Amino acid sequence: TFSLLKSNVAMTNSKLMWAHLSLILCNIVWACDYPFYNLVLGRYISPMAMVSASLVIAATLSLVPLLWEKPERVESADRLKMFGAAMLMGVARKLCMMFGLANTSPIDGSIISTSTPLIVLFLSAIVGIERLSKIKITGLLLGMVGAIAIIVSSSHSSHENSSIEGNILILTSACVSAAYMVWFKRLVGKYRITTILRWIYCASAIVMLPIGAHDILSTDFGTMDTKIILASLFVLIVPTYVPNLLLNY
Repeated sequence: TFSLLKSNVAMTNSKLMWAHLSLILCNIVWACDYPFYNLVLGRYISPMAMVSASLVIAATLSLVPLLWEKPERVESADRLKMFGAAMLMGVARKLCMMFGLANTSPIDGSIISTSTPLIVLFLSAIVGIERLSKIKITGLLLGMVGAIAIIVSSSHSSHENSSIEGNILILTSACVSAAYMVWFKRLVGKYRITTILRWIYCASAIVMLPIGAHDILSTDFGTMDTKIILASLFVLIVPTYVPNLLLNY
């Protein structure tokens, strides 16, 4: 019995370690994206074109696992939830993020995005998943004060590339991410990760492509040099499917 218990503890610790490493890697990838987004968004590619094109690419990548795995049946009661997750994480989050980054500096955007864990903690406490201790409440308040301070200081001369509107959109994106993590936790645990992402990205792409098609077609690719093309390809491909695969894992 002791050996079995010890084995179970070791397995749990191993899963926890891989989960934490996945989250760290996911956030490193997203952090690397901010300077590239700042380079192309609003200058060469509109936020709407970026959102629509990146969702189409992510939807295509989400179909690749079907080459080696059978499609998983999603219960009818969960299909509406899947669509809700798609509208939240695929559409709302990316729209707020892209329009926010087009109107703020990469530094301000990345710092405000770190408020996501604080919002997750707050929402988890509201729905009864997490209990708030004094030290957690203190950390929550300090984190919120920091995010608010950045938003308010965006009108200062040292934040000439930022705007209050852009920073508020980034904060809204963080709130949307937090809401997804809390509200759809059980759904993510019920199905394969590849199934979740396939539903999220395919539904998001179907909704956004008709809206953003004009912006994609009106993009002036002739003004882009090699550096801008590579930066555009990076932000269209890298921060979509794989980081969200790690996040959901």
